[in-house]
Amino acid sequence: MARDSGEGGSFVFDLVDDGGGDVPSSLGPDAASEYDPDGAGPDDVGPDAGGPAPRGVLGLRTLAPVAAVLAIALGTGFAVDGMRDAARIERIREAPGGVVDVSAPLEKLWTWEGPVSSEDSMGWFAVAELEGVLAFQAEDELIGLDPASGEQVWSMPLGEDAECGPLGYPGGRGPATSGLVCLQGAGAAREAITVGRGGAASEPRRLDAADGRRYGTAHPGPDGTVLRARRIGPESAIDVGDARCTEATGECSGSVEAGRDLQLRAEDATTGEERWRVTIPFRATAAQECTPWYGNPWDGWEYVSADEALAPDAFGAQIGTGLIDLWGCGIWAAITPDGTLLRADGVPGLARVVSLGDVRDAGRMTTITAMESDGPPNTTLYRPDGGVVGEIPGYVRAPQATDEPDALTLLASDESGFRLSSYAVDGTERWDVDVADGSPEFLAQVAGIAVTATWTGSVRGFDLATGAERWSWDTGETGDPSYGNAYAGQAFTDGQFVLLVLQSESGTLWLASLDATSGELVWDGSIADAISVGQDAALLSVGGHLLAMSPAGISGLG
Repeated sequence: MARDSGEGGSFVFDLVDDGGGDVPSSLGPDAASEYDPDGAGPDDVGPDAGGPAPRGVLGLRTLAPVAAVLAIALGTGFAVDGMRDAARIERIREAPGGVVDVSAPLEKLWTWEGPVSSEDSMGWFAVAELEGVLAFQAEDELIGLDPASGEQVWSMPLGEDAECGPLGYPGGRGPATSGLVCLQGAGAAREAITVGRGGAASEPRRLDAADGRRYGTAHPGPDGTVLRARRIGPESAIDVGDARCTEATGECSGSVEAGRDLQLRAEDATTGEERWRVTIPFRATAAQECTPWYGNPWDGWEYVSADEALAPDAFGAQIGTGLIDLWGCGIWAAITPDGTLLRADGVPGLARVVSLGDVRDAGRMTTITAMESDGPPNTTLYRPDGGVVGEIPGYVRAPQATDEPDALTLLASDESGFRLSSYAVDGTERWDVDVADGSPEFLAQVAGIAVTATWTGSVRGFDLATGAERWSWDTGETGDPSYGNAYAGQAFTDGQFVLLVLQSESGTLWLASLDATSGELVWDGSIADAISVGQDAALLSVGGHLLAMSPAGISGLG
């Protein structure tokens, strides 16, 4: 018996017939006379007591000890496999996009029915993983659900105009947090509350109305803070230069040459004490980035006519658990929860900020891609302290889902979109290849394969080590021909298979699970087969569990 050298940890047994019926030495010398065919009587041997046992057939006395050895060996093998699977599950539970098992068609395990509040006019659902519980706003409550059972484990009533955060979008990276901040009440009655494990809430603290005038509108921030932001400096500092917006189309041209700086202030949500304050200097910016039509504007949405489209003071933000992403006229930048400023410097243009989450031996890392108006894109990789790790040419992407959260690979595409490069998180280039389909998105890093997808429905698997294309698959290969040009916008993985979420032109969702190493379609089907809370659903993973959210409720899938 020997252990197979493969990673599976299986055992190989050899049943050897040497022609002499010798007893294995492991059975001991006293057993030899019992099993010697030449010295045995007709009543003592053979299955029918008619003579020696046939060659290659073990008598009962031989079988029992060997069976015991087999049982121990197989039991050890199963134990090893069990330990490996337990380690895989534990790793997947902590990984972005990790789901314990996507190898078989999904079924609805539970449903929580009730209105789920969306974050903005785009209909995105705002959620957080609070100490292993799915936390979200539902009308006038903050609710915590057990992602395994759907049980509502706690709830907290909310007051008027409530806003809780930081929250993330389904499919987004890093919604896990140890605490939330909720603001509630209108006008002078507005107050801040912190929420921790089990839905435990702090005593409310009344917000000082004067702080709103001095520092700007308040929003929930990371690490138990309340954030305020406003433009500072005289309005006379604004110089729109040759920037113009066409009233008929709302299109803008030229650059805003000068403007007002932006100040961001963080105060302790419980005590009100200032934690830090940072000023983001204005820089010359292309006119199309100086309009009020941003997602999540800091001071809320308001109607602006086309002839008022040039708004040098406009800015918005996305507040996450590990990064505050600010954008607007002249101030594209990111701020870490401790107040460290990261920004893209250069000529007028815009920037794309991506948090890579926590990387082993490096801490939380961030990329900022500067898309200059008159040059190729360039990405800067930052450490948590704001130090520059390196620069990477092109648009850089991290995987949505991975089975190796501590060994991330970054993919970068050039301006044409037909050149794909791989980098380590320290900026070291690994390989550079041509791709047939332009501007691929990085869906998953699984089992040594980088899985990418394009808007045309092409999904490809590249060898992480070499960049060689291992397989290709097209969304037209699903069981529904209407998904021939569907876009794979989301991905989840269990470490062996990749679950793709396909969206058709009509907006309906289709699920397809592929073998990560071969690209073979394992199963596919409509999400309508698995949930009953509405078709306009968004999927997310919490602690290794796959959940589907819609305005009508939440379902657990497995």
